[in-house]
Amino acid sequence: MKTILHKADTRGDANHGWLHSRHTFSFANYFDPERMNFGALRVLNDDNVDAGMGFGTHRHDNMEIISIPLQGDLEHKDSMGNKTVIKNGDVQIMSAGTGISHSEYNANADKPVKFLQIWVVPNMRNVTPRYDQISLNLEDRHNKLQQILSPNPEDAGVWIHQNAWFHLGKFDKGFQTEYTVKEKGNGVYAFILSGEFSINDQKMNARDGLGIIEFDNFKITADTEAEILLMEVPMT
Repeated sequence: MKTILHKADTRGDANHGWLHSRHTFSFANYFDPERMNFGALRVLNDDNVDAGMGFGTHRHDNMEIISIPLQGDLEHKDSMGNKTVIKNGDVQIMSAGTGISHSEYNANADKPVKFLQIWVVPNMRNVTPRYDQISLNLEDRHNKLQQILSPNPEDAGVWIHQNAWFHLGKFDKGFQTEYTVKEKGNGVYAFILSGEFSINDQKMNARDGLGIIEFDNFKITADTEAEILLMEVPMT
């Protein structure tokens, strides 16, 4: 097994006043040739948007874009006619395919919204654009790994055009579990949402990331009450 550790304070830091974003991988004005991606995982942005503010209409194509709200309510509008609000416990997927325009705004006038914006490179180009969102039972991730994304429309969570699997877990202190790779040759990027974890012998704190490759399985131990996101993606 090989790993690469990205400490929280080494991420790109973009503070636009109304938006404070931390970039795990190169994005916009943050560029680090050593931090371009982790396999098919291209973007992991940790966004904090002020009350009533947001991203105006902009366009994407040929990317699988996943939004995971952590706090507050995020309003989404797109060129397919979707107008929705996502909140903590929801997962949103937008397969941009041949092209889609959308906007994202903090739906609240009195509190910030915090969410993860994640881009995964698809395994096919120029698909018909698609939008979906689901609401998950938060109890289903208590001391277990809750699958929130997969390549299979019939499986748990949302699905994308890539052999990728995402899981969320919220663990009590001392809880231990194991993750087994779904597809041989894939890697896993572990992102600590809160608290402290040990992955095998690697100690990790909130907002640290750890890329893991060339493995069959690894141990995850919550050193405090803590929450984790695991993103398994192809490495080629």
